Amino acid sequence: MSDKWKTEELHVGMTSEATFWANPVAESKFRYRATHLDGRRSPKVVLCDDTRVRPGVPCQVRVTAIRKPQRNDRGSIEVEFLRLLDFKLDGVYLDPLVARKLQVLLESGLNILLDGPQGCGKTVTARSIAETLGLEFVFFNCGAVVDASDFFATIQVRASESGQPVTDFTKTDVLIALEQAAAEPRRRFLVFLDEFNRCQENARNALMPALDSTRKVFHPIENNFLPIADNVQFIAAVNRGGEFSATFGIDAAQLDRFAPLQMDYPPAAEEVKLLAQRHPELGTRLLSRIVDLANRVRRSPDIPGGLSVRATDEVCVYLKHPLFADEAHQQLLEVLKSSFCGRFPGRWDDLTSDAGAVWSLISSERQPE
Repeated sequence: MSDKWKTEELHVGMTSEATFWANPVAESKFRYRATHLDGRRSPKVVLCDDTRVRPGVPCQVRVTAIRKPQRNDRGSIEVEFLRLLDFKLDGVYLDPLVARKLQVLLESGLNILLDGPQGCGKTVTARSIAETLGLEFVFFNCGAVVDASDFFATIQVRASESGQPVTDFTKTDVLIALEQAAAEPRRRFLVFLDEFNRCQENARNALMPALDSTRKVFHPIENNFLPIADNVQFIAAVNRGGEFSATFGIDAAQLDRFAPLQMDYPPAAEEVKLLAQRHPELGTRLLSRIVDLANRVRRSPDIPGGLSVRATDEVCVYLKHPLFADEAHQQLLEVLKSSFCGRFPGRWDDLTSDAGAVWSLISSERQPE
């Protein structure tokens, strides 16, 4: 199925899910506009004027009119409001209370800080938020930031026409998104700052005016200040703990620019459900065993750090492959030597190392009969 509707696929009377935002067109009689129906991009702007609509909250609507159906560059789809829907993310587990908090923060337009153990799904959650709400997802890894300007531009060396090396400022995806958001208010962007505490504090200070009521940043190429439009949502993610190297503390002033939201690994039953969706070739019994072993590692007080949900997903990738599928249960522990133990310092057969401690923990499990 295409990720974009064709006009001929839509008809008056059909019901769909949509997420609306304030309509930036001042002269329009419609207060709200959306760009997606049922998660697929609409061929025309979707308009609604019902005061029950809450910006950023999914709702069910019914199509009442399709204007200029023959034009690809004009027209609109008018809908009537039916009801609000619970906030949900496909392919991601969120604790119900966390989901409600997240909905409130997104409605309020506050900057969000996702704080949780390594590999608990922070990046996937942010990407799913963008997909669910029809936002353009901009990923930026803060681990590459050394100087304050690195958030917005980097110096690159290239060859000139004469063959001599020259240096250029190259815009980052963050700066490009901020410029596009200012120029095109109908587009909406989610800027995701991953590994936010991997850059030094003085570099993060460059973002302070972007994250508070000032809502502007210094443009290092044009030497002026760039206002940040209201159609930009910031979400950052951090890993905190003694097991993480090259991380820096976040002071109270920087934290105060965010609404912190604590995340954790999904409950075992929910992780099994997610794995079953992605890897239907594997049975529930085997998936449950994989998740149980992962949780043994996560809960162990003797093993520093967490075990990413990517690790359980990786195990499934191995076991459903034809090279392993016929003996998946028997090959599981061998696969865990790399997928679980390999994520910790040392070797699986060195019991004095963290990897060896993980192996000792999972290999002591009694084999199912």
